[in-house]
Amino acid sequence: MIQVALLLPNKYRLLSVAAILDVFDTVNQHYQEIGCTPLFQINLIRNATRSPEGNLFEKYNALSLAESGQQNLILIPAFDHPDLSMAIQQNLEFLPWLQQQYKKGAELASFCTGAFLLGATGLLNGKSATTHVNASNAFSICFPDVYFKPEKVVTVDQGIYTSGGATSSFHLMLMLIHNYCNRDTAIHIAKIFSIDMNREQQSYFGSFHPVRDHGDELVSKTQLCIENAYKEAVTIEDILQTIPSSRRNIVRRFKQATGNTLIEYLQKTRIEAAKKLLEQTNLSILEVMLDSGYNDLKTFRQLFKKNSGMTPKDYRDKFKPKAA
Repeated sequence: MIQVALLLPNKYRLLSVAAILDVFDTVNQHYQEIGCTPLFQINLIRNATRSPEGNLFEKYNALSLAESGQQNLILIPAFDHPDLSMAIQQNLEFLPWLQQQYKKGAELASFCTGAFLLGATGLLNGKSATTHVNASNAFSICFPDVYFKPEKVVTVDQGIYTSGGATSSFHLMLMLIHNYCNRDTAIHIAKIFSIDMNREQQSYFGSFHPVRDHGDELVSKTQLCIENAYKEAVTIEDILQTIPSSRRNIVRRFKQATGNTLIEYLQKTRIEAAKKLLEQTNLSILEVMLDSGYNDLKTFRQLFKKNSGMTPKDYRDKFKPKAA
């Protein structure tokens, strides 16, 4: 049997763990239904400070790190913690274990914000990775050596897998099932869980949540100026005129504090405003463009698609509520 270790770190998201167990259980049940031996031995791995969850997961092997032995596939669920840096600090015990398991041949897969624990091992450095689209800024700041692909639903690089947020986890599981079982089994599971197998990007699910707790007052003032003037300002220089700093200084500090350049921040602020107008109003695309601070329709469409993964019209069709 394939030994599959599902980590139970401190502050894991229960829904993430439940979804993973449900899918891999369903694969085992499918194998039994067709007269085969279940393929996966599911082991729940906890650290020394975590007490057993009682009968919550009583049907699975619950092992400590010391008892775990060598695994074939290790799954890292999403965190249920508002401070992902703190979540990493509370789970440092897993890091050398993950490094050792990977060195001995185990494949690793993180789901949603579980990528932060995987990133902390250093094993993602120089490799492709993704995470929940709304955690993108924090991830890129924490792990600058990772080849970060925030628009991707799933990445795989040298035996390490990552997925985007929420339902993207199912796409990663389908990939794992395809690789460890076969395509027919992956299609069977996709049908059972009603998963659209063709989704390749998650950009349109994201919202721009700028970093604000960086502690740099000058950067905070610049952020506020951009957010207040994005409709009227023609260039970023128009905004910087009110900032008491040299351009070189604020450019450096702004990127360091927010993870975005000034131009990127202005564009993301404008595109986020356009998204809300498309979701909540009946304004034409031209009116949305003008109200978001743009004056060239071609440029607006290009930037909107770059940031959201779809055209303004397609975005409205997807997210604006239909009248009953």
